[in-house]
Amino acid sequence: MASPGSGFWSFGSEDGSGDPENSGTARAWCQVAQKFTGGIGNKLCALLYGDAEKPAESGGSQPRTTSRKATCACNQKPCNCPKAEVNYAFLHATDLLPACDGERPTLAFLQDVMDILLQYVVKSFDRSTKVIDFHYPNELLQEYNWELADQPQNLEEILMHCQTTLKYAIKTGHPRYFNQLSTGLDMVGLAADWLTSTANTNMFTYEIAPVFVLLEYVTLKKMREIIGWPGGSGDGIFSPGGAISNMYAMLIARFKMFPEVKEKGMAAVPRLIAFTSEHSHFSLKKGAAALGIGTDSVILIKCDERGKMIPSDLERRILEAKQKGFVPFLVSATAGTTVYGAFDPLLAVADICKKYKIWMHVDAAWGGGLLMSRKHKWKLSGVERANSVTWNPHKMMGVPLQCSALLVREEGLMQSCNQMHASYLFQQDKHYDLSYDTGDKALQCGRHVDVFKLWLMWRAKGTTGFEAHIDKCLELAEYLYNIIKNREGYEMVFDGKPQHTNVCFWYVPPSLRVLDNNEERMSRLSKVAPVIKARMMESGTTMVSYQPLGDKVNFFRMVISNPAATHQDIDFLIEEIERLGQDL
Repeated sequence: MASPGSGFWSFGSEDGSGDPENSGTARAWCQVAQKFTGGIGNKLCALLYGDAEKPAESGGSQPRTTSRKATCACNQKPCNCPKAEVNYAFLHATDLLPACDGERPTLAFLQDVMDILLQYVVKSFDRSTKVIDFHYPNELLQEYNWELADQPQNLEEILMHCQTTLKYAIKTGHPRYFNQLSTGLDMVGLAADWLTSTANTNMFTYEIAPVFVLLEYVTLKKMREIIGWPGGSGDGIFSPGGAISNMYAMLIARFKMFPEVKEKGMAAVPRLIAFTSEHSHFSLKKGAAALGIGTDSVILIKCDERGKMIPSDLERRILEAKQKGFVPFLVSATAGTTVYGAFDPLLAVADICKKYKIWMHVDAAWGGGLLMSRKHKWKLSGVERANSVTWNPHKMMGVPLQCSALLVREEGLMQSCNQMHASYLFQQDKHYDLSYDTGDKALQCGRHVDVFKLWLMWRAKGTTGFEAHIDKCLELAEYLYNIIKNREGYEMVFDGKPQHTNVCFWYVPPSLRVLDNNEERMSRLSKVAPVIKARMMESGTTMVSYQPLGDKVNFFRMVISNPAATHQDIDFLIEEIERLGQDL
């Protein structure tokens, strides 16, 4: 097996110049893969170690082989059908299914596409490969012709486009990719995504998505049970991301207080005010702008030094709005802020919302996954008192993008708010239970099948599997914090260990450590993280985000949600920051 830290899949060099044919380790893995994975193991070995035609390096200038033996689609065992050569240089998309006699070229083409995808999957977990092969936009535009043409290209060129696209894609499943809240590459989730793309159906009615609609019903009910609503009662929907889920919450809260707004618009209602913390996600203001409420009607509540909403300031601002004749209609608390990973005091916020009869929304897009952990779910105490909750399984739970749920405590409210009774789609005389035609409660008409990835992963992992994943990520965040909190050259943005996997810190190069903490030092320090980040991307070794916040100049925001990450990857990140920033 590979030595510790080298990566399970680390058998060749990044540029393919290594000689895996002579690698005993590679051959040992190949035998294991064939034993336990059968055909897929054979395919990977053939792909990686030359037992069959090895395709050109993804994105390379040399074209793939233009000829391969096509498999046949018959059911005879053994098959005596002739295996015709498939020359992609003379084939086009019109030669694939549903073309007459298109079965063989279709199977051959899709198998070659699968080879490209499998190679990328394997490389995503290989620590010897780059996280990113970075090129500036003008370089990529000049190096390749991306323009759309009137005439079709042949399938050989189409396969090369697939290779090139993945060559320059960021490996978000790489164990050293920490740049976003959504990281990792789950194999079951990936398989589910392939399946839903193959099914290519829509979520608006039971008649065209029977299993998927039922799975959404079952999964949303389970999520509401975990939130703490009795028996999983309520409603919900999977939407195209947390920003849209938050906007749904604003839309429903407004309808609950002023149902006439649906027909008469904002002119029929008084000035509405929403409240959220100054560390909350920008989608609250975006939603207010889109719904005609206006960004000026979103009041930002002060936070403490750890980024948590201050309840006394919330109550003060509610009273101020009421004294001006405005109508407070929504408070959005955050469970896991984007930068600090802070959890607002939900119980105190719930008390205030109850006192003033205001809709309580919890944006748990980032922190909702902690509800799966017995060790960490206390950080969302009070979420069961919310009227609505945003929860993004594509973040902390590692479900492939996109997978965001909006959960609503009151059943039927979402339907009443959004339904338009389109008779061509939601006929009332169908032969099954019409409650499973869920499309009319969505703002969208066409809606992607997002639930299957989550459902299939949940079946594969169980709740305990998600719990182990989440506990591991939080343990890694604490490990990073414990290493750097007293390490020379590091300063923490706030005191105390992080509540989530967000670890916020400055790296201070040796040249700045002797300076007094004044304006000049802050000005120079603000340039450190951007330069290190640029060097990271150019070398391709790792990626981690940075940003300013309030009066704090640019600092690194480390987040961990990738189950492939290890202590060694955290150690590597620290060493890489120091290597790239020593001369600044």
